[in-house]
Amino acid sequence: MKSDGNETTTTDSEFSMDFFSNTTLSDGDVQFLDTTLRDGEQAPGVSLSPDQKADIARRLDRAGVAAIEAGSACTSAAERETIQRVTSLGLDARITSFCRGVQRDVDLALDCDVDGVHIVVPASDRHIEGKVGSTREEVVETTGELVAYAKEQGLWVEVIGEDGSRADYDYLEAQAEAAFDAGADRFCFADTVGHSSPEAVYRGVDRLADHGPVGVHTHDDLGLAVTNALAGLAAGADLVHGTINGIGERAGNVALEEVAIALWHCYGVEPMATESLYDLAATVSEATGVRLPPNKAVSGENAFAHESGIHTDGTLKDERMYEPYPPEAVGRERRLVLGKHAGRAGVRAALAEHDVELDDDALAAVVERVKTLGEKGKRVTDADLLTIAEDVRGRSRERRVELLDLTAASGQGTPSASVRLRVDDDERSAAGTGSGPVDAAMSAVRQALGSEFSFHLESYHVDAITGGTDAVVTVDVEVSRGDHSVSVSASDADITVASVTAVLDALDRLLPAADTDEGDTVPADD
Repeated sequence: MKSDGNETTTTDSEFSMDFFSNTTLSDGDVQFLDTTLRDGEQAPGVSLSPDQKADIARRLDRAGVAAIEAGSACTSAAERETIQRVTSLGLDARITSFCRGVQRDVDLALDCDVDGVHIVVPASDRHIEGKVGSTREEVVETTGELVAYAKEQGLWVEVIGEDGSRADYDYLEAQAEAAFDAGADRFCFADTVGHSSPEAVYRGVDRLADHGPVGVHTHDDLGLAVTNALAGLAAGADLVHGTINGIGERAGNVALEEVAIALWHCYGVEPMATESLYDLAATVSEATGVRLPPNKAVSGENAFAHESGIHTDGTLKDERMYEPYPPEAVGRERRLVLGKHAGRAGVRAALAEHDVELDDDALAAVVERVKTLGEKGKRVTDADLLTIAEDVRGRSRERRVELLDLTAASGQGTPSASVRLRVDDDERSAAGTGSGPVDAAMSAVRQALGSEFSFHLESYHVDAITGGTDAVVTVDVEVSRGDHSVSVSASDADITVASVTAVLDALDRLLPAADTDEGDTVPADD
């Protein structure tokens, strides 16, 4: 071992993860406590509104998450109102509040009508002496008094030994014993700064579990958050603290969806409905403004995307060929992506989704042009592919829907927009309002097209591709109509123009050619 004061780490010579070989878990052995609304919101730049917190809490509850930490009642009156908003929802999950080691925090939590509290007390000497200016003995005494007080008020109580992974484990064990003697429902091993190795987490939790139910709270500063959470479970913990998408301070908390899929896939344990994972990830990403990395497990854009010709061909022959679990397990769909690595099988499959069949020579020509486009660093969308196919076949397609003019305004008033479209042989104009200029423009587009022509915007993504105040943005959209969908990209210095152009290009691709069926003309909304 090497030591820094009372902080211990494991040297390479002691590296061993044999404890995982003895891990046996079953449904009911593990529960999740989600702290997205409290610890997750501590990520720099993240602030969730009461409506957003309520929405996320409802989704977590529907997914079967056992407990939801709704916030920290001691933060402010506004935070307490938000916690009360969550407690008033009548959810099945236990709703809790973070509390420091002072009675006032417990009283403020009681005012919010929570089911329980997490009493956070310092565990390492660095925190005991340097942060709160106390002693080990005083912290143990105060912990017992606070636990007893909270239990007298009818609260569920978990004590968290803050910075427990850097604490003297003998003292941490004494702290837990005092908490349980005072009536605590559980104690939590906290790797507060993401400092610990899996072996150290295992040893710490193993000792704590001798005294009562134990939870584990891990951070990802060393990229070990998921592994450390599993190590804690292997040692006897039965509750995992985490956040959706792993949002949180510094490198973040353990990503709850990643622990969930690891437990489901590797151990056959399902503490929450895995089919809800992507919906939760997308909801939290949108609410926080923190984008999901494309290569992120479970929820990243590329998690179930295949471009390589070899991988695509293998996946088309056997869906499990290059995937550990089916995308449907987490509420996703598989995507075949076209780019410079595309092969014949992938291109043929992508064309088949749009009912386009080509002979071998034409297919080879399309594949070559797709590769050339991909080598230029461009994402090859459905619209690109169909345009290439039409060109190879020597066919032209007359547009049915086209943007002629767009005006948008936003400021202190309600954002508004007006559009002028060409739809078949007609010109149509309409106006709309919305939460922003893009939303207002989309409202105007729907109004101009008419109620009989419905579409759904499946995905919308914006990237700035140049710097400066005159930046050009690229908007990627996927639009569906009925059972068909199409992806399109459009670029412009004006994000509203790029957005409307992309959506209309997609809609134009989803409409059948004007001469295929007399009844397919887009009706006006009179």
